[in-house]
Amino acid sequence: MAQNSIDLFSPYTLGSLSLPNRAVMAPMTRNRADAGNVPNALMATYYKQRSSAGLIITEATQVCPMGQGYIRTPGIHSPEQIEGWKQVTRNVHQAGGRIFLQLWHVGRISHPDFLEGRLPVAPSAIAPRGVTAYTMDGPKAIPTPRALETGEIPGIVEDFRKGAENAKKAGFDGVEIHAANGYLLDQFLEDSTNKRTDMYGGSIENRARLIFEVVDAVTSVWGKDRVGIRLSPGGTFNDMGDSRPQETFGYVVRRLSGTGIGYLHLIEPAEPEGEHPSPDLSASFFRPIYKGTLMLAGGYSREKANDVLKKGLGDLISFGRPFLANPDLLARFSKNAPLNNPDPATFYGGTEKGYIDYPTLEEMSSR
Repeated sequence: MAQNSIDLFSPYTLGSLSLPNRAVMAPMTRNRADAGNVPNALMATYYKQRSSAGLIITEATQVCPMGQGYIRTPGIHSPEQIEGWKQVTRNVHQAGGRIFLQLWHVGRISHPDFLEGRLPVAPSAIAPRGVTAYTMDGPKAIPTPRALETGEIPGIVEDFRKGAENAKKAGFDGVEIHAANGYLLDQFLEDSTNKRTDMYGGSIENRARLIFEVVDAVTSVWGKDRVGIRLSPGGTFNDMGDSRPQETFGYVVRRLSGTGIGYLHLIEPAEPEGEHPSPDLSASFFRPIYKGTLMLAGGYSREKANDVLKKGLGDLISFGRPFLANPDLLARFSKNAPLNNPDPATFYGGTEKGYIDYPTLEEMSSR
């Protein structure tokens, strides 16, 4: 197929998985799990409705109890959670879809209310500025986390390995490692949050060590082609930053390029503003140094997505809010039809409203 003929509707081969199109449903936290952070029938309906995506990536899912930082986010560490996810994967597969589970540990972005009174853990004892934890008792300030001891870190790697194993038991098609958005793996990587002096701190190689240990652990369960990883170079969410982002993320991406993993999911930074734009950390910087499947995220429209695919800057495009509000996003894209507008008031928590009641084109035409 000629490069200039590729668009969102072109099929794609992701390792041993055949995708019917290149539009991916991005991971989006929706805070609707049941008690015990167990996935439920409502979630199974939500994901099934969006099964026309080339690939679905679930909301971030904590790999252990210490990995939780938000209300009603699902886990993948208990038998009940595994059973809950089974109804999700069964529904998606019955509808002809493909679904990966995103593996998550929030690190310092948590509160003792979620952790049986314990402090959150992090690479270093540095509290995030301007970040609030939303607990069952309302918003609370995040305390200064406890720095992990060197000897504890293999346990974190094992949590990710076990989460990957449990995802396989739950019937997923693969997993995505969440190393973005200021959560634990990102906290280890970036030098604003990692001030360690052991083998996990100091040099870029040391700060990236945990990411690659987790990649090795997860691919030992799934094989390389069914594992993706998400990064957010230049991202500032959750009070993040790095003094040399091109060098830091360039190192990680070059090493990932040689691992043979299924894909790299890159959140491109927002367009720079002001007199001092941030270093270029977009697909144009990373595409030449990453030879595998590159998935891009960052507020893409259908038109921008098709342009990037035609130029070969990315292979897959992930959409967040458009999929949230349009279960039939691919049908709307194919007909150039108007999109439903998402309702931010119902993004987090709640029940059916703003979750499984967004109408499809077919439903709208029959009213």
